[in-house]
Amino acid sequence: MKVADFNYELPKELIAQHPYDKRDEARLMVLNRNEEKIEHKVFKDVIDYLNPGDCLVINNTKVIPARLYGKKDTGANVQFLLLKRIEGDTWEAMVKPGNKLKPGSKVVFGDGVLKATVQEILEGGNRKVEFEYNGIFNEILDQIGMMPLPPYITEASREDNEKYQTVYARYEGSAAAPTAGLHFTEELLEKIKEKGVEVANVTLHVGIGTFRPVKVETVEEHEMHSEHYYIKKEDSEKINRAKQNGNRVIAVGTTSCRVLESVADENGMVKEIEGDTSIFIYPGYKFKCIDSLITNFHLPESTLIMLVSSLAGKDFIMKAYNEAVEKEYKFFSFGDAMIIL
Repeated sequence: MKVADFNYELPKELIAQHPYDKRDEARLMVLNRNEEKIEHKVFKDVIDYLNPGDCLVINNTKVIPARLYGKKDTGANVQFLLLKRIEGDTWEAMVKPGNKLKPGSKVVFGDGVLKATVQEILEGGNRKVEFEYNGIFNEILDQIGMMPLPPYITEASREDNEKYQTVYARYEGSAAAPTAGLHFTEELLEKIKEKGVEVANVTLHVGIGTFRPVKVETVEEHEMHSEHYYIKKEDSEKINRAKQNGNRVIAVGTTSCRVLESVADENGMVKEIEGDTSIFIYPGYKFKCIDSLITNFHLPESTLIMLVSSLAGKDFIMKAYNEAVEKEYKFFSFGDAMIIL
């Protein structure tokens, strides 16, 4: 299967640079797989497509201000992007410029409130770094770190940074937001619960690998990045209850989907568990747990457009994407949404 089969033409002006003032007033494209029918709605209308007894699964990870600007002991400016905690105060980081940060290099951030020593060069050029500080690491990050907005967002303000977080974000650890969830407001979630829809949480800490381009020619050659996840017992019980009662499990975002499909048994049942997943879902994959998916519009030739194609069918997805371009939907992280039924 060719990666080029998942390409589409996207005018730059359709890449959303700012979030909606009101999260739930983004546009919503509704894809009905059985009828191959496309409808155009507003995101808050999503409640009309959820039924009592369904289970909506959200990813409650929280984005950390993982972009750090510092100075090497020589005075040279350097940039760190924290990817994941290895253990304790040791992290994997993407660094710029890489050629200046060899093992043993020392970097100072925020007038010395945070210091780092490069321990080793990892596969792919990332660095294993150890931090030194007084106080609480996450509080220091809040003071001196910047939100790691995706590279295609070039006009964002500090206020936009704050909106690059779901209203239900809880557990810190992501280098990118689970962006399908950005459309939910607390009020909309409350109305969904009042309708009799269960809301379950999973946690998957999104890595920056989610933005990495696929650099091989055939889909099957691509190697996925690994991301850490966990599910609590109370949430696994909600998901399983929906499956047992013949109701739907609706994943909010490809991250929630990847967790559920990583841990589900052949009957679609999940359990309390913590681990790492590098699951790669592309056409031909047989879904075990999820029945529907709420998601944003993804980059051409990305692993995420491959995932949605595996659920809705590649031809139907490409038709929907071309219609979204024609109707001037907004794309990517701050853009519009789609629900696949």
